[in-house]
Amino acid sequence: MSRWVRGPLPRLGLRARLLALGVLGLAVGFAFGGTLLVGALGWTLQRSVDEEALRTADAVALLTAEDALPDPLPVAGGQLRVQVVDVQGRIRAASIDADRLVPMLGPDELRPGQRQRLVVDGRRVGMPGPVRVVTVPAGTPQEPRTVLVAKSLTDVRHSLRVVRNLLLVGFPLLVAGLGVVAWRVVGATLRPVEQLRSGAAEITGRAGAERLPVPAGQDEIHRLAVTLNDMLDRLAASRDRQRAFVADAAHELRSPLTNMRTELEVARRLGDDTDWPAVADDLLADTERLSRLVDDLLLLARLDEQDGRLSPVGPVELGELVRAVAARYPSPPLRLTLPDGPLWVEGDAGELRRVLVNLVDNALRHARTGVELAVSGPDGAYHLVTVTDDGPGVPAADRERVFARFTRLDDARARDAGGAGLGLGLAIVRELVRRAGGAVELADATPGAAAPGLRATVRLPALAEPDPE
Repeated sequence: MSRWVRGPLPRLGLRARLLALGVLGLAVGFAFGGTLLVGALGWTLQRSVDEEALRTADAVALLTAEDALPDPLPVAGGQLRVQVVDVQGRIRAASIDADRLVPMLGPDELRPGQRQRLVVDGRRVGMPGPVRVVTVPAGTPQEPRTVLVAKSLTDVRHSLRVVRNLLLVGFPLLVAGLGVVAWRVVGATLRPVEQLRSGAAEITGRAGAERLPVPAGQDEIHRLAVTLNDMLDRLAASRDRQRAFVADAAHELRSPLTNMRTELEVARRLGDDTDWPAVADDLLADTERLSRLVDDLLLLARLDEQDGRLSPVGPVELGELVRAVAARYPSPPLRLTLPDGPLWVEGDAGELRRVLVNLVDNALRHARTGVELAVSGPDGAYHLVTVTDDGPGVPAADRERVFARFTRLDDARARDAGGAGLGLGLAIVRELVRRAGGAVELADATPGAAAPGLRATVRLPALAEPDPE
């Protein structure tokens, strides 16, 4: 059985496998049930024969005890043979059809004083087929006797044979009929699966909505189709983001390359009149801009590959990290505000430094007079880092959108020649802060002002001061 399941069965289609398993289960069930039925019927018929024979034997035994045996012994219907024998095996009384000379049981079979049930050859008693013989003690202690009653089992065997033949003929027909019904039912059940397969085969990955047909029934296949369509929607959204990312990245990379090519072509045309030091400075600026952009793209690719996994956790002293970042910028325009004691957070020091650098660079690029970098805490389970500028700010409707990659606004915070601007900086900030288990949000620095500025607030999980080693 197991070799058959591992061998031919897997080579069949799903519909055929389901049908084969179903028909096999039905056949085994019917065979088991038929065997039980025949066994129960045989036991019931045998019991009815025994009960009838014992009733007759008990009645004759009662007459024997009262010494009122008629001759011949009365038997209703002529289906029974009755004998009354003594301890010497002599027949004292018999029914009209019973042998009056030879007992139905021999001396080696008869147990005087005991009730017995035996099956003997019917030729002993002149009846066809096997015969059931029961014995019942009778008489008195002074004259013990035994009543023997025989009844043919031919009707029982015939009834069992008829039932067995009906089962042998009817069960295969029933299994075949149920197999045909199951084949059609399984086919109708699997039809939505085939439609899903056909729909999946037609999906080519072209632009546009591509969905699988959803069956009407609220069953497992319906839920599978809905789940697959949700997956296709996510894949389509991911594909669209990837295409947009590639297009934006190509555009960003093309800009410095175009500037570099233009400067070189102009310098070649000018010949000896070219100011090569100035050209070298411009090319170096474009090269640095291109290098930063490539670094940002590689970082985002690495973050996407890690797919939301948290960065390695370690204690980082926030004040020391902020001082190291602030040391890279002149003061003014950068103003630094720190608390007196140390503030410990968990996260990767390199990634948190990248967060602060991106926020400060972005703030300095758009500030009018200066930028304030401040650390405070704790605010519940978090320490706060704020970067505030007095520039034009970001409208409330765009504050979530600016965290998307390559986002451009139509105001003063559009990209300038100095770098990536909002294109990748804030997208990297959000990813790195999320990996550290924190959050970042934007708000007006001075609500209601003509130039409200922008305050970026970073929440980082607070840690207790680590024990000195």
